Amino acid sequence: MLWRTEDDTAACARALAALPALRTAFVALHGDLGAGKTTFARHLLRALGVAGRIKSPTYAVVESYPPPAGGLPVWHFDFYRFDDPGEWEAAGLRDLFAAPGLKLAEWAEKAGAALCAAADLALYIEAARDDGVRAVRLRAQTPLGRQLLEALPA
Repeated sequence: MLWRTEDDTAACARALAALPALRTAFVALHGDLGAGKTTFARHLLRALGVAGRIKSPTYAVVESYPPPAGGLPVWHFDFYRFDDPGEWEAAGLRDLFAAPGLKLAEWAEKAGAALCAAADLALYIEAARDDGVRAVRLRAQTPLGRQLLEALPA
């Protein structure tokens, strides 16, 4: 798909947020710096009902958000600053990934191939054009990921 404007990004986020199965998913966000990973995450969090400031977790590694009304917690991770996949384990993040709730992870590949492969849904954003259009691919990696993809409007 193509995101021609930020409105397209927001529309995709709203469509994904409308799927109840997302509440327990792990979504890995891939793309170069400036591709739009954090922007997509912010739109998704807003669509899920997160109010207040939504900060990038680049320096904190993780930002947590209280459960939207009647929902499960949401965690937004950014592993950009990881130099070694062992840092994920050393940071004690295994428990968060084992807990119920939505996990969004930017730069999941820096936390190790095992974590990256465990994502239910992988979202690849490529900002290869000068006009700001982004090429986006969604890939299901688990049965839950397939369920999410099949439920998204065409």
